[in-house]
Amino acid sequence: MAARSLERFLPDEAATTQLGEDLAMAVRPGDVFLLDGDLGAGKSTLARGLIRSLAGDPAHEVPSPTFTLVQSYDTPVPVHHFDLYRLSSSEELEELGFDEAAATGVALVEWPERAADAMPATSLRLAIEHEGDGRRVTISGDGPAFDRVARSLAMRDFLVASGWGEAHRARFVGDASARAYETVTRVGHAPLVLMNSPRLVLGPPVRDGKPYAEIAHTAQTVAAFAAVDRALAAGGVTVPGIVAQDLERGFLLLEHLGSGAFLDPEGKPIAGRYAAAAELLAMIHGKHWDDRLEAAPGVFHQVPPFDLDALTIEVDLLVDWYVPAVTGAPASAELRDGYRAAWNAVFDRLADKQYGLVLRDYHSPNIIWRAEKKGFDRLGIVDFQDALIGPVAYDVASLAMDARVTVSAEIEHATVDAYVAARHAAGSFDEAAFREAYAITAAQRNSKILGIFVRLDRRDGKPQYLRHLPRIRDYLHRALAHPALAALRDFYRDNRLLEEF
Repeated sequence: MAARSLERFLPDEAATTQLGEDLAMAVRPGDVFLLDGDLGAGKSTLARGLIRSLAGDPAHEVPSPTFTLVQSYDTPVPVHHFDLYRLSSSEELEELGFDEAAATGVALVEWPERAADAMPATSLRLAIEHEGDGRRVTISGDGPAFDRVARSLAMRDFLVASGWGEAHRARFVGDASARAYETVTRVGHAPLVLMNSPRLVLGPPVRDGKPYAEIAHTAQTVAAFAAVDRALAAGGVTVPGIVAQDLERGFLLLEHLGSGAFLDPEGKPIAGRYAAAAELLAMIHGKHWDDRLEAAPGVFHQVPPFDLDALTIEVDLLVDWYVPAVTGAPASAELRDGYRAAWNAVFDRLADKQYGLVLRDYHSPNIIWRAEKKGFDRLGIVDFQDALIGPVAYDVASLAMDARVTVSAEIEHATVDAYVAARHAAGSFDEAAFREAYAITAAQRNSKILGIFVRLDRRDGKPQYLRHLPRIRDYLHRALAHPALAALRDFYRDNRLLEEF
């Protein structure tokens, strides 16, 4: 496959340093950057900008590796800075530990031509040449590393167009999807959040010729976030204000709502905050929300329904992933048919329950506690692009049975009671119907999560999620205790669907 290339003109040393920062936002372990240029071309300046950005310290000491041949940095993504000018042969690279360094971190290689035959085929070449009073860099290569670098530079162009071209970028957080976030800072301004949300890559067909994300109604573009964000803000919910957006490329520049933890310093739930979050849900659920929301003038997002297909394909994750992990064999056709029949009978009971806007992931990682604010403004809400129109009890279950933190039965009950009290206070409210819907959606969500966490281990190599399984099983036992779920509870018990492994 032919190499691709892109160019940047760097008018001064600050621009060269900034390019290093932009590269730092894109790097992953295994990346190799070949820095090609004459003495004084700016290779070390570029490397220094990248390393200091990853270290989060603009004054971080970055000595030249001219005499040591390699300098290593224990940054969040480890960096190994090689200078091969004094290398006599490619064989010496083995003594420097090049292969291991290139596999476990980022390798920055000055004078790569001294060992050209030993450089990986996936390397990106950054050729730097003097041009007038500045420099021109040509980045060439292919594959995922080139794509990441190109996207990071496009994000810088977006910042330039938004009036934030001189801002400093720093890694902030990512989530379980392809989305990633950065903080951008600029002298004299409050920090902002840069959201990088590429178009969702749909997987292979899994049912009726459709991929999982299409059936489960996962948001495919950033327009979903922008539309729901604007609607929630208009409805009195504190969400990030949108400073600038590029819906086509998937970039948003957002207000930074702060970093106040929703949990206590030990990562445990605070009952009062969960109650406040439940009361905010009650306010949201007491409003009417259109299912066609405007993301930009003339650009609309149709909020999908939380329909039977979506409910079912999510709950099927338990038999797809959890059951094989427990039993050592795929779920039988008989088990699948019985499981589906048991759940269909339960889902039928949701048909007459209250429907409204479901944010879908309303739990501690997505709630920012703003202690200095008052009322509902104390709660900053993020990560709602997958919102649906469906049974509103789902969001209460997501909060009160928080998947990432152990919520005691006492705090769970207090959270649900706070929601119920707020709904009663606002007007007519069918509490019994809500509590039944709460049990059903809690059972559905926790069954889904058992499957997802096993999938993250088995398919994605992320075993850390397995530590959450005992908590999720406990939540599922709580949900199945509702009388309306007696038949489903018996099916789980008879087929040992909550066995440990």
